Amino acid sequence: MTDHAATGRVTTAGDGGAPARPATPPSGIRRIRIPQKLRNLEFWLLIVACFINASAIVLVQLGALGRIDTQLVLLGAGLSVLVFGLHIAMRFVARDADPFLLPIATVLNGLGIAMIYRIDIAEGDAGWESAAVRQIAWSAIAIICAIATIFVIRNHRVLFRYTYLAGLVAIILLILPLVPGLGQSRGGAQVWIGFGDIATFQPGEIAKIALAVFFAGYLVRNRDSLSMVGKKFLGMQFPRARDLGPLLIVWALSMSVIVFQRDLGTALLYFGLFLVMLYVATSRLSWVVLGLSLFLAGAIIASQTLDYVGNRFANWLTPFSDERFNADPGGSYQLVQGLFGLANGGLIGTGWGQGRPDLTPVPQSDYIIASLGEELGLAGIFAILALYLLFVARGFRIGFAGQDDFGKLLGVGLAFVVALQVFIVVGGVTRVIPLTGLTTPFLAAGGSSLVANWIIVALLLRLSDTVRNHPRLVIDG
Repeated sequence: MTDHAATGRVTTAGDGGAPARPATPPSGIRRIRIPQKLRNLEFWLLIVACFINASAIVLVQLGALGRIDTQLVLLGAGLSVLVFGLHIAMRFVARDADPFLLPIATVLNGLGIAMIYRIDIAEGDAGWESAAVRQIAWSAIAIICAIATIFVIRNHRVLFRYTYLAGLVAIILLILPLVPGLGQSRGGAQVWIGFGDIATFQPGEIAKIALAVFFAGYLVRNRDSLSMVGKKFLGMQFPRARDLGPLLIVWALSMSVIVFQRDLGTALLYFGLFLVMLYVATSRLSWVVLGLSLFLAGAIIASQTLDYVGNRFANWLTPFSDERFNADPGGSYQLVQGLFGLANGGLIGTGWGQGRPDLTPVPQSDYIIASLGEELGLAGIFAILALYLLFVARGFRIGFAGQDDFGKLLGVGLAFVVALQVFIVVGGVTRVIPLTGLTTPFLAAGGSSLVANWIIVALLLRLSDTVRNHPRLVIDG
């Protein structure tokens, strides 16, 4: 135990550098609780978010059907009740949490449901078995999981104790799709699990949260050896060979995801998460240089040896050639149709229910950004990207404002997961990078993605409450 006389704080070893709770104030000092201004702001923002979501569904119905169907509107209203349930829960257990994260997630989730409903109408499937109804059901499950996370994890530092358990859970989740009889293949990627016709789940989405917890805990414990030792070359301090073990292990894990699960996007997501958290922990650019070099070399080798990766690169480089456009399977037809859809949207879009997003294969999941771009235009896509930018910025702010190293790394890691996933998806759809099979956070159809991202929201809310939860002390008299 160390006593910091200058700050009046006491810290204990083994808790990730976390300051202990302040001692009881001495006689004559009373605590002042700040009024719940943050929660009141969140309440009004949620009202605006729910109004936007309801308006989007109504506009879809008017544009595509010419009438209003109250069934889906009522289902959306039930989802809003759950969102306000999470808001009320935070008034009791996380009253100082960030007021912007929940409204942003609510708007993005609602816009995704409206777009999926629009595609259901175009495909003639807007009943109770439609993808939009399933998305609402999964959204409800995801929000309930977020509420449970807020209540169960009262202090994020508890997760530091389970660093290696989180790593083990992540590895098990990544292996599950490879188990015979349990794993299922979709679109050529072996990343799903399920039993026959029972709803499938993508365990890799939950694995990214477990990996963030593991990376944060591991880097806190081993930061000194990773940041202070090494030789300088070209102005950068490179690590010793013995310290390269963690980087090589995560690189090998990412390459195995590409080889065995045929999922380039997930491999890039995991490896990028580790590199960013490693850089934040050590402040050494050399780790990023080494990591990117390793991944680029692995990706180039995979593109030359694996047909799946090679087709992705070929579609990216020459999508409009007859050979690539008509190739079956693995041609560039989907990519080109998505680009034409974005071009058809122009600046302000065709309007809700007025486009043809159903012409692009899998428009409700992989290509929901292209679908939204066609009906909302470039202005709508910019607004959606601005929401993501604000969400990630709040996450980074929560991380860097943390009082302990573990919380800082975990906050930055969780926010970066969302940022990198958006970049990979939007970059692939717009042909900035090769197309991968990741889902757009909160927007795309997919229950596992929704559950994982709402848990990320809950963890960031818990982190922000811990950062702000320092009651002011006022001397009486």
